[in-house]
Amino acid sequence: MAYDAVFVLVVEDEVLIRMSLVDQLEDAGFRVLEAGTADEALGVMADHPEIDALFTDIDMPGSMDGLKLARLVSQSRPELAVLLTSGYLKIPRNELPGKAHFFSKPYDVNRIIDHLRGIGTSERGADCADSPFTR
Repeated sequence: MAYDAVFVLVVEDEVLIRMSLVDQLEDAGFRVLEAGTADEALGVMADHPEIDALFTDIDMPGSMDGLKLARLVSQSRPELAVLLTSGYLKIPRNELPGKAHFFSKPYDVNRIIDHLRGIGTSERGADCADSPFTR
């Protein structure tokens, strides 16, 4: 699968951050949907089983945060690439669900794009970082 066929769901409660990331991912050739909460994301995922990757903030309002969402998705859809981000937390790799990767805010969007491009050309969830934190 070419990277431009990768279908990404962006989950971020900060509207401007979400809009900016969605625009940049679309400009890079990805298919993108968005959600403002984990609850909304679950609905979008139910409606779009063809989603290949979940990019979610950890700190969000609602019934669950992004880390709980990532754990749920990693259990129900282990083939799905999961990318987590936070400006407040750093999650050690061994505490991430499944094959998830963590990117600290502020993140370099090009690193996100490169990681997502790798989904289409290599095994999903392949290790892409050398530090104890995937950043």
